[in-house]
Amino acid sequence: MTSPTEPHSKTFSHINGSQSELLDRLAVAELCKGWPVYRDASEWMNFRSIFAEKATVWTTWSGPLAIDDFIKVSKEGKAKGAFIMHRECGTLVELNSDATRAVGKMKATITQRFSMPAQQGMHHPLSPASNDDGKGEVEFDIDCDCRFIFFCAKDDAGAWKTHYVKLDYDKDKVVPADGKSAPVFSADETKSYPEGYKYLGAAQARLGYEIDVLLPTPRNGFWWKMYQCMEQWLDGQDAGLFGWESSAKGPM
Repeated sequence: MTSPTEPHSKTFSHINGSQSELLDRLAVAELCKGWPVYRDASEWMNFRSIFAEKATVWTTWSGPLAIDDFIKVSKEGKAKGAFIMHRECGTLVELNSDATRAVGKMKATITQRFSMPAQQGMHHPLSPASNDDGKGEVEFDIDCDCRFIFFCAKDDAGAWKTHYVKLDYDKDKVVPADGKSAPVFSADETKSYPEGYKYLGAAQARLGYEIDVLLPTPRNGFWWKMYQCMEQWLDGQDAGLFGWESSAKGPM
């Protein structure tokens, strides 16, 4: 669950306002929507266009990567069978027109399809092998509710671009593809990963990925750190997204 404590120390333009504010917020919202629409479909040219030249993104499986490197490893992952999709749930934008800065908040669900050996922790009391694909594999999804946070700025040509993307990971779950069968992830296996993405992290680790465990969730201090970074960015300062330690302060 999220804390009942207000995470922001102040507000910015986020609803209504002047026509120029509305148009700026709309432009930033379009950038946010580009992640699920373009990346999921491998529209790499369109995907790249939403980012500034030296943008950085963070994910559970990649950690921080320059945008061109992220696109490269994304292509490599898809070539090896990685199947990650995103469902946008809603997007709103906070804007500081004077600083030409904005933060886009996109609620989404990451859903990744996995196929793993049926004997690898498989368990269901009624039909333990009903999802076996004939090759000794079982298919399942990990769904992770999250918020993509886009740190955006208007460039000299008047175009909005994304400089950083980092996510809050709220909660996740294992979803059997056939509604009945999926691997079991033991407490020993998931304890290494934050509560908001413990199943996603464990499943991705089974595929050989090194998981970034320093990402925000409602149950760690990085949740509050993220809000500090948003406000610093909107105030025209450095966001402070790099070099996070293993602990962070609580509510502001």
